[in-house]
Order: sequence, then C-alpha cells, then structure tokens
Amino acid sequence: MIHRRAAMGLMAGVGAALAGCGRDDGITRLTFWAMGNEGTNVPRLLPAFEAANPGIRVEVQPQPWTAAHQKLLTGYAGNSLPDVSQIGNTWVAEMAAIGALSPMPDAASDLLSDQFPAVLDTNQIDGRAVATPWYVDTRLIFYRTDLLAQAGYDAMPTTWADWKAAMAAVKRIVGPDRYAILLPLNEFEQLLTFGLQGDQPLLRDEGTRGNFASPSFQAALAFYKSLFDDGLAPVATGSQISNVWTEFARGWFSFYFSGPWTIGDMKTRLPPEVQPHWTTAGVPGPTGPGASAPGGSSLAVFRSSPNPEAAWKLVRYLSDPAVQAEFNVITGSLPARPSAWSAPKVASDPYVTAFGGQLERAKAVPKVPEWERIVTEMQIVAERMVRGEFTVPQAAAEIDRRADRLLEKRRWMLDRGRA
Repeated sequence: MIHRRAAMGLMAGVGAALAGCGRDDGITRLTFWAMGNEGTNVPRLLPAFEAANPGIRVEVQPQPWTAAHQKLLTGYAGNSLPDVSQIGNTWVAEMAAIGALSPMPDAASDLLSDQFPAVLDTNQIDGRAVATPWYVDTRLIFYRTDLLAQAGYDAMPTTWADWKAAMAAVKRIVGPDRYAILLPLNEFEQLLTFGLQGDQPLLRDEGTRGNFASPSFQAALAFYKSLFDDGLAPVATGSQISNVWTEFARGWFSFYFSGPWTIGDMKTRLPPEVQPHWTTAGVPGPTGPGASAPGGSSLAVFRSSPNPEAAWKLVRYLSDPAVQAEFNVITGSLPARPSAWSAPKVASDPYVTAFGGQLERAKAVPKVPEWERIVTEMQIVAERMVRGEFTVPQAAAEIDRRADRLLEKRRWMLDRGRA
C-alpha cells in the first residue's frame, strides 16, 4: 500500500509537471527581471502591451539592486536567466564579455535613433548594440539659490575657477562651522565627473592600462583636493553625515552632486520654507559647462531566451517615447529617448531641464568589465590623498598602478589574440 501510494503520488507529480511544462495554450510567457523602483512600478505599463500582443504574457520578477548584479552572474552560470532584464549601464560590457547578451537584431535597429549619444555608446560593444537604453540619469549640481545669491551670485557659475570663487563666497556667508559643498569621500562619482572634463581618456592602450597620470586627470585631482584643502568641503564620508536633507536645509552645505532621483527627495523632504530656494544646474568644467558620466538602466535580451522575438517586442514597447514619458510620471525615471522629453509632464518640470543639457554633454566611461573595480580603487586612493597621504602626482601614479593590476588579464587576453 505504501509503495502504491508513493507511485501514485509520483505519477501525479509528474503529470502536473508535464501539464505545466507542456501547456499548449498558444501563449508565450516572458520573464522580466526589474530592479528597485522600476521593478515595483513597471507592471503598471504591461496591461497595454499584453492587450496589443494577446499571445504574450509577461511575468515581472522584482529584484533588489543590492543583489541584482550577483544574481545576473549566478543566473548565467546556472542557465537560469530571464528572457529580458533591466541591467545597469556599467554592467553591459561585463555581460557582453561573458556572452550573455543577445545583440540587437537588424529589425530593431530603429531603436538606435532618438538616443543620447553617450548613453547609447555605453550599450554598444565593438560597434554593435547589445542592450537598449531604458531610462537615463547623470549627476549634476543641486544647490541653494538663496545662499548663492547672498554670496553675490545670481546664477550657477560654469567654470571651475568661477565656481570655486562662488564656493569661497558662500563659505564666508555661512561661517566657519559650515561648508560650501558636500563631497563624501566614500563616493567615486564626484571625482569621476571632474575627471571626465579633460580631453584625455581615463584608460589607454585599448583599455588595458590606466591613464590617470595624464595632465587632464591630474588637473581634476588637484581641483578636487583643493576643495578640501581650502575648507570648502568637509573631510567626511557619507556615513558621517547624519541626514543629507536636514544638513542641506540648514545650510551646512549649499552644493550637492546627485542624480534625478534626488528631485523627488528634495520635494518631499525639505521643509516648506526652503522649497523656493533650491534648483539644479549643470556641472562646471575647466573652461565652461562640463561633462558627466551617463547613467541609468538598459534593457537586455539574453541569448538563452527561448522567446527572442517576443522579448524584443517587449523591449520595443518599453522603448516607445510615449511609454517612457508615462513611466517618468509614475517613477520619476528620465526617458532614454530625447523625443519623450517634450511630453508635457517631463517638459514642465523645471528641475529636469538641466539634466537634458547635462546628458547632451555626457561622456561614456571606459567599456571594460573591470571598470567598477577601477573606480572603487580610484576613490580609495583619492581619500588617502585628501587625508594627506599622497600628493596629486603620487595619487595619480597609484591609481594607475592599481588599474594596471586589475587590467592585467585583459592585456594577456589581447596579447594572446594578436599572437
């Protein structure tokens, strides 16, 4: 009896599994991994897609950003990737290097138009698109207009020299116990932004060696260091700042680097009396408006997907300018397609305008899988420089040394390919 019941249970389980796997109802089922706020909200866009494509159903599987990168790599190793996934722009080179991504088919090549050039560049490897920009971001300056006006400036300066003079003027206004700008020492993005202002690349020799000892990056290091040396920025990490919004509101600092996600935070977290007195502006450069790194997320179709045609239909739908404008209203994420920026809800937000201009001046960062590790080392060395352990030339040489070590395997692979 026991064996018979076990056999009957096994047969029932097999039958259920076969019914689930072999379901032939004519419906193509796509799995879609989406992260953070997008993972929570993208299901609101999908009823219209499924109505227009009655043979396709999409299952969104939300993922936390903190685990997403590792889960993608684990999914590739275990052959369990979804059909489509949101991926960070800086992950594209790595996912392409391991062969996980399905290049954009010729039939979808129209998605290459109506894009911010630097953002599109991050999605192309060896001249071919392997992912599609979904939403974009970059970092620029949030600042206190009232404190800048009290210091004698009616607009954000556009050059390093003028900006530093304005910061010194703000420092005189707010007093010795306050600062002009917050540059958390445990964040690499601010120094990277300064480094992108130069005319020399951050890596050289086909991305196999660091180029941080170049004159333009050393100029960026010197400018960055001077803001601490002159008391314009506190020598502190982000974890030492109790509450960014409280400190910005009380004028402990007046300039703050961040991305479009901060717009909503500013609107909801600053007290009413401060609300009229902040705005956004592009990043100053050595001689005029400066560059920044293109950020955001892309949509990737994986080679392992059994439903590539349906997967690309989903990517095309989510890339539609009208859909991206709708997604901006839902999430605040900035549309990847510039034409979507003319939609009333996007165009009417005065805090968004500066991001459009900044994205037009964005520069793609090096497309090597090791890049995130390189900028982490850059940040570590820069903090030691600020704390007095390195001079600017010494810091530049040390960043190069660390980058070269991380790129050693890349050099070996390229040399072997040439042999």
